[in-house]
Amino acid sequence: MRLTKSSLKTGDVRFWSIWLSRRVAAAVISTTLCGIFILDRATETAPVQHLYYLPIIYAAVVFNTLGGLAAAFGAIGLYHLANHAEFAKPYNELDVVQIILFMTVAILASKLTSDTRRLHALSITDDLTGLHNLRSFEARLIRMASDARTANTPLVVLALDVDHLKLINDAHGHMAGADAVRTVGQLIASNLPANAVACRYGGDEFAIAIPCCTLALAREIGETLCRAIYASEPVLAGQLMPPATLSISVGISDFLAARRLQYLSTDMANEDAARVLFCDADKALYLAKASGRNRACSV
Repeated sequence: MRLTKSSLKTGDVRFWSIWLSRRVAAAVISTTLCGIFILDRATETAPVQHLYYLPIIYAAVVFNTLGGLAAAFGAIGLYHLANHAEFAKPYNELDVVQIILFMTVAILASKLTSDTRRLHALSITDDLTGLHNLRSFEARLIRMASDARTANTPLVVLALDVDHLKLINDAHGHMAGADAVRTVGQLIASNLPANAVACRYGGDEFAIAIPCCTLALAREIGETLCRAIYASEPVLAGQLMPPATLSISVGISDFLAARRLQYLSTDMANEDAARVLFCDADKALYLAKASGRNRACSV
C-alpha cells in the first residue's frame, strides 16, 4: 500500500519519541548511579548501598534484561570503587551477597516486566488474528473521537466482514473458515497506515479507526484492502486456494461528515460519538453488501 504523509509523520514522531525517552532514561539511570556512588563512598553504609537497587530496577523495566544487567554491572563497579578502592579491602561475605543481589534483582525485575507486558498484550489482542480485541479498540476509538472533536480533525471508521464465509465453512469446514478470518486479519494489518487501529469484533467482522484521515483516503484504503484480499491465495485447512477465494465488503463513516450533518452534537459524550461513527460504518457495510460485495462504500 502507498504510504501517506500522515502515516510517515506518525511513524517518525513515534520513533523519535521512543528514541528521546530512552536517552532520557539512560541519563537518569547513569546520574542516579553516580549520585549513589558519591553517597556510598562518603558513608560506606549498607542503607545507602541498597539504593543501587533503584536504578537497576528502573533499567530492567525500561531496557529489559540487558539493560538491567548493564545497570547491575555498573552498580557492582561503583560499589567496588566506593568500598574497595585500589583493592585495598578484600571482599567479605556481605560484599559477595550484595553483588549477587544486584544481579538477582536485575534478572527478576526484567522477568516480571516482561511477563507484565506479555499479559497486557494478551489482554488487548484477538488471539486468532493478532489485531486488537473489541475492548481495546473501543477504548482507542473513544480517545480518537475525543481528540477529533477537540481539534476538529478528520477521523474515519471502517467496518468490514468476509463475504460468503458460510459457503467456505460449508464447502471446506470450519477450520478453513477460521483460516480465512485469520488471513483477512493479517492482510488488514499489513495494508494499513501506522496510525490506524484495527480489531476483530465478531466472528468474521472487523473494524478500523484511522485518525487524521480524509474520507477520500479512507475509500482508497478500503479499496486497497478489497483488492489485496481478493488477489490473495490463502491456505485454508491446509489447502492452497486460488485468487478470488476471499473477498470483503467495507463500510466507511466520516467524523467530519457526521458533524456537518449534526449527528454528533457538541454536548454528546465521547463514548456516544464513537458509537455513532461505528454504527454509521456498519450501515455503510450493509450498503456495500447490497451493492454487490467486494467493494467499499460510505454513508
